[in-house]
Amino acid sequence: MRSQHILLSFCAALLLVGCSSSKEDQSVKPDESVEVLYNKAAAALDNEDYITATKYFDEVERQHPYSQWATQAQLMAAYSSYLSQRYDQAIIALDRFIELHPGSKDIDYAYYLKALSFYEQISDVRRDQEMTLLALKALDTLIRLYPDSTYSRDAKLKKDLTMDHLAGKEMEIGRYYLNRGHVNASINRFRSVIKEYQTTTHTAEALHRLVEAYLTLGLKGEATRVASVLGYNYPGSSWYKRSYDLLDDQSRAQILEDRGFVDRTIESIFKPD
Repeated sequence: MRSQHILLSFCAALLLVGCSSSKEDQSVKPDESVEVLYNKAAAALDNEDYITATKYFDEVERQHPYSQWATQAQLMAAYSSYLSQRYDQAIIALDRFIELHPGSKDIDYAYYLKALSFYEQISDVRRDQEMTLLALKALDTLIRLYPDSTYSRDAKLKKDLTMDHLAGKEMEIGRYYLNRGHVNASINRFRSVIKEYQTTTHTAEALHRLVEAYLTLGLKGEATRVASVLGYNYPGSSWYKRSYDLLDDQSRAQILEDRGFVDRTIESIFKPD
């Protein structure tokens, strides 16, 4: 899920410094001018030598903390760390930037880059989802604080993908429990998907798995009720067909004809009888 290089709003400022040759001596010398240091950082970034770029952007701030380039260099150092997949280092640098420069014109980008640093570490649903939760929290923070930001639009898309990923994890655990006879535990997982991740792609399957679980426990009425909700909300879904096939003729007739199923919204599953 590695994203493409982000064009920062202040990249044009690099032109004021100018480009240095890729063959230029890349060693750090004490008390170099800010222009020379920024030149070297920009050249390294352009050559995709992100570790070197980070080093020189850090030197800009260290050697010239009160220059006009210092603030930009902080963010560019975090960006370089992100591109080199040193996400922990990027997050630390971004937290520092956010704390020191809350009024920066690039503050929304700092929040966005922090969210990306978590997002890029999202692992397969079979593994721990700590990074997924951290990514979701960071994306939510950006969207809440800067709803009109250009970066918030992409953050909303990534939030949807993150929610889908978390729902997928719940489904994996639920199926694991169901297949091993821990039916009540599986029901809790499937209900969690339906309630907490209703807008994801996993809701129809979660409803079907609930039908399976209730039938396993002999709860025919509950299974029929959930199958009815599934058919009403996902009438063309293969999951509904599978649930419908599991039911006996009486339950099928109840779904198709019984007017007692007035409320077939997904929320009705959580209402007391």
